Amino acid sequence: MSPGPAASSPLGLLELPVPEPGPEEVRIAVRACGVCHTDLHTVEGELDIPKLPIVPGHEVVGVVDKLGEGASKYGMGDRVGVAWLNSTCKKCRFCKSGQENLCKRARFTGFHADGGYEEYMVVGEDYAYPIPEDFSDENAAPLMCAGVIGYRSLRLSDIEPGGNLGLFGFGASAHIVIQIANSMDCDVYVFTRSEEHRELARKLGSVWEGEATETPPERLDSAITFAPEGWVAKEALKKLDRGGTLAINAIHMSPLPEIEYDHLWWERTVRSVANVTRNDATEFMKLAEEIPIKTEVEVFDLEEANDVLVKLKASEIDGAAVLRI
Repeated sequence: MSPGPAASSPLGLLELPVPEPGPEEVRIAVRACGVCHTDLHTVEGELDIPKLPIVPGHEVVGVVDKLGEGASKYGMGDRVGVAWLNSTCKKCRFCKSGQENLCKRARFTGFHADGGYEEYMVVGEDYAYPIPEDFSDENAAPLMCAGVIGYRSLRLSDIEPGGNLGLFGFGASAHIVIQIANSMDCDVYVFTRSEEHRELARKLGSVWEGEATETPPERLDSAITFAPEGWVAKEALKKLDRGGTLAINAIHMSPLPEIEYDHLWWERTVRSVANVTRNDATEFMKLAEEIPIKTEVEVFDLEEANDVLVKLKASEIDGAAVLRI
């Protein structure tokens, strides 16, 4: 199928050959796959897709079904997850400095390599992660992207324990981030138009909810935007306290509007969040088990993937959407 609006049902069901794992790869029998906004950007053609056809999906949970030559990290039947980062060169200055998320030869799941909207997929064993036993397949799936990228965004926001954190947009990633922030004794202010999302935020411990244009009762030490609209980032920046940091969690975004220098003055910082590293995933999965993170999921059959993308675009998903494979 060709990229197009989600409402046009751009995804099609196909019978594909069962993939064979190469050297140091594992084949995974997929059980569940989360649905991410990046999938929406990919399917609608907002990102320049490097190959077609492509199987989307990068919040994958399944069991190891076959080992490639030399693969020894996992055994048959081990439950693992696969995230957005599919492979890197491991040799460039970014990879060697712990910034493999910036590797110019990085490949991404569901973008360069077929992802989890299918029954079987292959991945390098170094890019698969063990899933803690306490998480069901469906509840673990959002951890692989919404959780991991949320964790990285929180770190890059420079939030300190006890600080005031603003979350702009309250979808799959934000509903996990708020739980990490609560474990740090932060006060979390949630900005969203959806009353359903505000109710979920209150349930998860927010201290205030409003729209992006509203002024919270306190200045924010840090903020994270999840919405792909540039004007939201400007609104978030306006609410930062002196020395505050805004982390923009978006792979695709509408243009940023003109920003008055007064909104950057007093050493405020704006930074983008680009992809994740394997270390991010490893650290976050341990943290998710310790807190423990509780994911709110709506589960759908694989055949409903087009409908789920429409619901996601309309912000009609509470928490995260997951496809049952």
